Amino acid sequence: MIWRWLGFGKDSYQPEKDIGPYSNYRLAIRLELNQKPGVFAKLTNAIAKEGASIGAVDMISATKTKVVRDITLDTKNEEHGQRVLDRLEKLPDVKVLSASDRIFMLHLGGKLKMGSKFQISTRNTLSMAYTPGVGRVSQAIAKDPSLTYRFTSKSNSVAVITDGSAILGLGDLGPEAALPVMEGKVMLFQQFAGIDAWPICLNTRDPEQIIQTITNIAPGFGGINLEDISAPRCFEIERRLKATLDIPVMHDDQHGTAVVILSALLNALKVTNRELNQTKVVVNGLGAAGTACCQLLIAAGIGQLKGCDKKGLVLNEPMDVLRSTNDHLTNFIHYDQPTGTLQQALKGADVFIGLSSGNILRPKDLKPMAPEAIVFALANPDPEISPEDALGKCRIYASGRSDYPNQSNNLLAFPGLFRGALDVQAKEINQAMKLAAAHALANVIPAQSLNDEYIIPSVFDKNVVPAIAKAVAIAAKETGMARRNPKHEEGLE
Repeated sequence: MIWRWLGFGKDSYQPEKDIGPYSNYRLAIRLELNQKPGVFAKLTNAIAKEGASIGAVDMISATKTKVVRDITLDTKNEEHGQRVLDRLEKLPDVKVLSASDRIFMLHLGGKLKMGSKFQISTRNTLSMAYTPGVGRVSQAIAKDPSLTYRFTSKSNSVAVITDGSAILGLGDLGPEAALPVMEGKVMLFQQFAGIDAWPICLNTRDPEQIIQTITNIAPGFGGINLEDISAPRCFEIERRLKATLDIPVMHDDQHGTAVVILSALLNALKVTNRELNQTKVVVNGLGAAGTACCQLLIAAGIGQLKGCDKKGLVLNEPMDVLRSTNDHLTNFIHYDQPTGTLQQALKGADVFIGLSSGNILRPKDLKPMAPEAIVFALANPDPEISPEDALGKCRIYASGRSDYPNQSNNLLAFPGLFRGALDVQAKEINQAMKLAAAHALANVIPAQSLNDEYIIPSVFDKNVVPAIAKAVAIAAKETGMARRNPKHEEGLE
């Protein structure tokens, strides 16, 4: 539905006061009604016949012949809302002037604004913040570039960069369509980890141009978060940037996902009394997230790993081979030569991890799995198998949805990962730092609190980001990636 705007001020909406559960689809409609007896009654009757609920009615303006009203409606979903609008547009004496839902209203005018740490209210402050005083700072940085971390925003800034080629689960929608998603990501960085992030959408699909552009703007940032870039280009872009830049570069769709999955798996194994090095895992979907997940599981010490895609079993190498060649895992994914089906791969498996597409598994497909199986069906919006179909055949079920138990959400990982990396001015986010993040996230839940439906913390758990950040900072120092000591070693905590 393309919404038509007329008369809604961008500063009039107060989301923190107005938003309820997402399951309620709320419309705001501006209507012009002829000033005749019974017109409003016909309007409300039409709304009732469509099964919508009127929330509020506000008078905007009135003349002797016309009245303009804003009406708020609760409908079931977008399609239901469109049916209501279609009916209203057919009413005599009623004209629909504009319509929007609360999601569009939330985004009206964008979700971000620029802020300063102090006000320039005097000539003296102006002369220090800008010319001539700032020149002294520039000269000092020219002599010692490391001072950029101390005297600029670089120490706490991350660029959130995309080309719009793989937006959420929607596909290639372009850089303009990616901007509201990047704005949302920036909000999460700021509000969950206190990191100043900046949305950057690139109008190119050429990996060379993307790499060069990011390289050129990197001096102003303490980290680079690659977002919604399609595979396989994302692998090469990240690899090249990590080799070139001396700041953390992370494709969150890959590594944030992998960290959260490993964390949830560690706790699921505790609940089912399994050891990681004896656990058999099948990963279905070997795109960006699936490949990174396999690599992190191998690094963590998983006992057995098989990988499938839509053609079937395409990753089935001995674990000693996978461990010795983990950095080049894609070389061992034989897309053109599957050696079995997903169902065959699941025989005897302890864990299924789905990063593919919805409704590809049936209850009977889970029967050959080991007793007390663990199923992570993470495809969105529809999981590989619904909890209703899976829970009778497995012990633990996790998904990517908030309305199912054990939601796996990247928001649990990336704020703490970058917070820890920035705190020690890390050169990169390496495998050891990701492993540390996964273990720290798992340990946020006390062992005595773990159960079948609580293997991963809430994204609103205030302990998540500090725990991950501290663990990541320590791992950065231990692996030689840190330019400064973790805060707790400097007596700053």
